Amino acid sequence: MKRLSFLVSLTNDDNDYQQEQAAAAERAARRLGVEVKIIHANNDALTQSQQLLQHIQDSSVVRPDAIMFEPAGGTAFPQVARAAVAAGIGWVVLNHSADYIPELRRAFKVPVFAISSDHIEIGRIQGNQFAALLPNGGCVLYIEGPANSSAAKERTRGMNQTRPSNIQVKSMRGNWTEESSYRAVSSWLRLRTSQESHISLVGAQDDSMAMGARKAFSEMAEAERAKWMKIPFTGCDGMPKTGQTWVRNGALTATIFIQPNTDMAIEMLVQAMRSGAALPEHKFTEPESIPSLADLAASVSRTANDAKHRSAGV
Repeated sequence: MKRLSFLVSLTNDDNDYQQEQAAAAERAARRLGVEVKIIHANNDALTQSQQLLQHIQDSSVVRPDAIMFEPAGGTAFPQVARAAVAAGIGWVVLNHSADYIPELRRAFKVPVFAISSDHIEIGRIQGNQFAALLPNGGCVLYIEGPANSSAAKERTRGMNQTRPSNIQVKSMRGNWTEESSYRAVSSWLRLRTSQESHISLVGAQDDSMAMGARKAFSEMAEAERAKWMKIPFTGCDGMPKTGQTWVRNGALTATIFIQPNTDMAIEMLVQAMRSGAALPEHKFTEPESIPSLADLAASVSRTANDAKHRSAGV
């Protein structure tokens, strides 16, 4: 039996979730006896489309049996997708919606599907985290992903669905990396308006962006730094070696575990190609609050009670 070969195209290689996506793909490939090649687009959609077309059209490059990719921009490359499936290459979209999938599934026999985190549910969980951490309301400095990212848009939509009306949001943009968030927050801190803002919590759509914001605040003058570093910082992704560790050591107050899905995509492709198993058009993974929402609320309540007892001299 021919050994299956898959190409995995990721947005970058300096984001903790993307790094775990690569690691999960490699583990699945070893377990299932398939070959996997991982490439990165350096957060550039044009670079990514050129890389993919090279593997589809360049006769000097061995064609993979399937391509799975996480879009670096706001498009899931419908023309590239059609070129791939017309060449007999399976096509899997990661963490992004693609309305062309039903048409390609009808017209071609190769596997075509999407697998994604439920980004709206991720946003809902984050809105509920804000509610648990700010029971009396407040203002959140909210660091979103790129404006052309469907994941960022859906997370914001979900967050606004569960965010209480007494919590306001001040938004800025990052690019899913610590450095991009650090630059954005550092620039904002140089503005006079930042000194007049009464921020109660920093929430980011990605753990690395939360840590980038924290780094920017840590470089402020001592008096301001002490004030900012007391507020909660929250993120998303919750990878064991990064986000979950940062929650345990107190750098982050909360995160959301978002399951890597390259391994699941590879498993689904292998089943379809080896046994003809039927595949769904879109499969979702379930996110999880870390700590749980109940534990977050209980922690805030304990902290408030302790403060009340101290002020009463108990």
